[in-house]
Amino acid sequence: MKVLRIYLDTSVFGGCFDEEFAKESRRLIEEIKAGRFRLLLSEAVVAEVERAPVDVQKVLAGIPEDCIEVLPPDPAVKILMRAYLDAQIVGPASATDAEHIASATVARADMIVSWNFKHIVHYEKIEGYLSVNRQLRYGEIGIYSPKEVVDYEN
Repeated sequence: MKVLRIYLDTSVFGGCFDEEFAKESRRLIEEIKAGRFRLLLSEAVVAEVERAPVDVQKVLAGIPEDCIEVLPPDPAVKILMRAYLDAQIVGPASATDAEHIASATVARADMIVSWNFKHIVHYEKIEGYLSVNRQLRYGEIGIYSPKEVVDYEN
């Protein structure tokens, strides 16, 4: 079975400590540790986690290095992020959200996983991101909440 390469934005790590999101966030982190998924980690996520509470930092630190693929800096990410902003999918105040989508897209992730229902996991935003991706020949990428991704069978 193919190990899916998934990009988690910071909301998933923080979700481990939110009553509403903890169950699925923790489950997804455990599935990464078990090798079901390979975590793609961008500079943007690392920077956000470094500014997060210590407990959130420990969640990322607790994932074994062999379960993580660190994404190298790529100028294409900033270009794609700018395209999302120019298309007004999100405004300048949400540029980091656009950067998360761009990082995952440029890295050819299998999916992006987020609890951000305002700027990422929202049907209008998803269609906007995918439209720009198609125009720039990046193709499709799945955008889901952890609830849609975790394995409920085990």
